[in-house]
Amino acid sequence: MADPFPPAAKVEVSGRRARRRNARKGKVRPSAADMPEARPAGGRPHATNAAPRENDKAGTFTGPCRDEHNGVSAPRSPLHQRQHRQAYAAIDLGTNNCRLLIARPSGENFTVIDAFSRVVRLGEGLAQTGRLSDEAMDRTLGALRVCADKLMRRNVYLARSVATEACRRADNGGAFIERVRQETGIALDIISAREEARLAVLGCHVLLEEGMGPAMIFDIGGGSTELVLIESTDTVPRILDWQSVPWGVVSLSESCGAEGLTREARLERYRHMHGLVSESFAAFARRTQPARDSAARTGPLRLLGTSGTVTTLASLHLELPQYDRSAVDGLIVPAKAMRAISERLSSMPIEERRQLACIGRERADLVVAGCAILESILDLWPASRLGVADRGIREGILRSLIAAHGQGGERYRAAGRS
Repeated sequence: MADPFPPAAKVEVSGRRARRRNARKGKVRPSAADMPEARPAGGRPHATNAAPRENDKAGTFTGPCRDEHNGVSAPRSPLHQRQHRQAYAAIDLGTNNCRLLIARPSGENFTVIDAFSRVVRLGEGLAQTGRLSDEAMDRTLGALRVCADKLMRRNVYLARSVATEACRRADNGGAFIERVRQETGIALDIISAREEARLAVLGCHVLLEEGMGPAMIFDIGGGSTELVLIESTDTVPRILDWQSVPWGVVSLSESCGAEGLTREARLERYRHMHGLVSESFAAFARRTQPARDSAARTGPLRLLGTSGTVTTLASLHLELPQYDRSAVDGLIVPAKAMRAISERLSSMPIEERRQLACIGRERADLVVAGCAILESILDLWPASRLGVADRGIREGILRSLIAAHGQGGERYRAAGRS
């Protein structure tokens, strides 16, 4: 992946409307653009010494701020120390979900101080019409208004907000982005599939099992799925190859029509889904076969997935009464167990899936498509174990923002390219 590293952007959540709203509440807070620490126009941001690493504790990300060449701690300037007290934010607007993460660097770590996630189904109906519907856009704007309010209240210093497949594909995607900017002050950047895959890897790669040789990381989204072949290094992985296909849990579900009333009809629909995804992966499977064979000679194949599909199936594997991120993020699950759960869900009536803990009504109609995509990936990269990550693009954005503000930012930035 060779996309230019995107610059950090000032948060656009100021403006008279927001200030008047806060004034009516009896409190006036400065916007990020009004803050004295804000990045000067045309200038380069200051940064931390090195990109943080994440550990398995939810909300805490670790990694020493050290000079990687000399092995000594870098001196911290007063400006550097002030920036470590600033809050950074990432918004990931996908085809199905709107997610926000706000974090503040703290010494060698950074800690999540606020988060938000809502199912908005922005891409609902997109497969049939090629456009974002009015209802979907209204739902999404409601979620983004919550995000804008949190950015204001947390006095966020720098943020990056991205939109993915639904806005890439929709004829009115650009118009919706402009409407979001006008109504919320949030400047969304429609990123390429290449950039989406890079950020996902950056956000979750620390959960990949240790080992030698190539490994596969994937992200099953609402409108697309990204597969990334990587090679581990001392910092971020080196990307060897990647593929994005236009099949996510929403796009695949809508393209394959309604569920059947009988078990056989449901299984036939599932087989059709699996075939569509496998066909889309076929060229990538041929390209990566030498790497797969090489990796198999050096040890077990390594596979890591980040998505609502893998976290949901991992929750079912653990038989959790309700979703628990601390139990799921970083979990290693036998691939056979994930296949068995997928096969069971594929034939189950939607009413029964809605009764399962950790699925509920919001995911019941989409989880089957996610299972079909996951099984296609397991066919392509037949690892015996699957790593599960409840982290991805948002964490990748935060790592990028903080790395870009450090003395090691250029080195970390270069490491993330191929």
